[in-house]
Amino acid sequence: MTQSGSPLPHLTEEHSPQTILRAGLQAAGGPVALACSFSVEDVVIIDLLQEVDRSVRVFALDTGRLNEETYEVAEAVRERYGIKIDWYFPKREAVETLERSKGLFSFRESLENRKECCRIRKIEPLGRALEGLSGWITGLRREQSVTRDAIAPLESDAAHGGILKINPLTFWSSAQVWEYAESRRIPVNRLHRQGYPSIGCAPCTRAVQPGEDERAGRWWWENPEHKECGLHRR
Repeated sequence: MTQSGSPLPHLTEEHSPQTILRAGLQAAGGPVALACSFSVEDVVIIDLLQEVDRSVRVFALDTGRLNEETYEVAEAVRERYGIKIDWYFPKREAVETLERSKGLFSFRESLENRKECCRIRKIEPLGRALEGLSGWITGLRREQSVTRDAIAPLESDAAHGGILKINPLTFWSSAQVWEYAESRRIPVNRLHRQGYPSIGCAPCTRAVQPGEDERAGRWWWENPEHKECGLHRR
């Protein structure tokens, strides 16, 4: 349901990402922003928004543990599209307390510790970034992992007050994403071409092996069904 109480539009594989974006922006009925991690998917969406609606705000979460390559592509995106990126950081006191009490790699000791780190570095800043929004755009795709195979193009995000979640690339394959990226010559994170289809914080991401799914390199010490940081709770 939209904030007005109207049913969400039914969108299928026949609908393009541009159509999904337009439908989502209309259904949200208020301000919408793109949550950008500077993955190839997110940069594709930025490129699509140049056609659909260039006024959509772009924000990013700086966890303090990002790869240098992520900062490089962020700057390339800023220059290519002439956009302002709103960066959100974790609260200093929470990070200091975590690292002083549990060290720099507590997230590898248990699932609970990993979720604590994600909560401090990602979830809390995301909550601030989403304040006042009617909807947010993500680069989620069904093909990415078992935790995402049931997402819809438009969803009510109960975890964030029922605002609209817009997933324009829901039905696209990795091949379709890369075909678009290469045809448009968009900025791409160098790590993607080094075996990193999914890129998060540096100590929690590795290259994937042949035959592994796209998110196998995220928190590789955990079971596949646990491989979400909490930004996309269902």
